[in-house]
Amino acid sequence: MSGRLVDDNPAFTAYAPNITPAGPVGSWSDADLARAIREGLRPDGTLIGPPMPIGLYRGLSDSDLAAIVAYLRTVPAVENTVPPSVYRIALPPSWGPPVDHVADVPAGQTIAYGAYLAGPVAHCMECHTPMTPQGPDHDNPGAGGMVFNGPWGESVAANLTPHPEGIARWSDADLARMITTGTRPDGTQMLPPMGYGYYAQAKPEDISAIILYLRALPPRPTPERP
Repeated sequence: MSGRLVDDNPAFTAYAPNITPAGPVGSWSDADLARAIREGLRPDGTLIGPPMPIGLYRGLSDSDLAAIVAYLRTVPAVENTVPPSVYRIALPPSWGPPVDHVADVPAGQTIAYGAYLAGPVAHCMECHTPMTPQGPDHDNPGAGGMVFNGPWGESVAANLTPHPEGIARWSDADLARMITTGTRPDGTQMLPPMGYGYYAQAKPEDISAIILYLRALPPRPTPERP
């Protein structure tokens, strides 16, 4: 499972590791796997590098994290060879202090639950927040502009704030269709790497909560590309 080249840029060349029971995680305990997901630390103490969004996964609730670990244990084992990721930047000593406990966020069509889904769960804000040399621009959450290159060519993360350059021009139904099908209101198809097929499996009320959260973001223009 996996071995896919995730990103190749001046900072790093990252490959997705095998997370089936045939990969390294097969010998890890559930606690080891949970720590790797939420804190970015392997059992040997080495740090998992980008682009895995550890900063957001640190906010996964204990019960959701346990459910992810339980699911990974059911994935069929696949034998493959994955090249090691190479980092041309210095990784920090850690992604933060140990995470002891994260409570559940009550499910519902609320801004708080939408923020949880758009953050730790689906990490929408990881890709749709402008990136600077120092990391995500947290002063402009959701303003878009990050560039992704792949077999499809070049795609640019959309502005998810309620700005005229962002989602203000679309209805909730438009946004739900775009998130789950990758189809714009004019019928044109949006590009990868957004996981439309996965989001299509989300409950409609969860998509509604995400949209409610996005409507509550501060309206920001998309930053100009350098």
